[in-house]
Amino acid sequence: MEKWFELSSTTIIAIFFTGLGVYVSIIIFTRIFGKRSFSKMSSFDFAMTVAVGSMIATTVLTKSVSMYHGIAALFFMYLFQVLVALLRRSKIFQSLIDNTPVLLMDRDKILYENLKMARVTESDLRSTLRRANVLNKSEVRAVIFETTGDIVVMKANDTNQEIEDWLLQDVDRK
Repeated sequence: MEKWFELSSTTIIAIFFTGLGVYVSIIIFTRIFGKRSFSKMSSFDFAMTVAVGSMIATTVLTKSVSMYHGIAALFFMYLFQVLVALLRRSKIFQSLIDNTPVLLMDRDKILYENLKMARVTESDLRSTLRRANVLNKSEVRAVIFETTGDIVVMKANDTNQEIEDWLLQDVDRK
């Protein structure tokens, strides 16, 4: 408990240089491996973001992990992320890694079983429709709970306008 309030110039300098080293490494790794490293397109992308944050905190704030070990761990996380992104090109691997988007509304019909399965409330759905500036349920063509956790509203003012099948190809319609 007494270490909670401990502060020495050596500790501050070590945290500064470790933080700077990790920060520069993240910039370099992100430039090398691409912005996808911090996207939220799949569950693995989310895991990458959480893991990187944890590694940064552990490397900067603990004495048990050296800056070089932390940078090496970050490098391997970026490498794993690129590897998984490449493997996701395979439908089989993608189905193992990614969640399936779920249709929550089909036109103006609310799919209550899908809401329940996605653990989305009717209140969440209404809120999403309001954010999408939906004035009437008849404008809605589809509401989809994406693999990222985002809820997307596809709408049209023309009641005859349909959604191209390709856009709903991987969506679970149950």
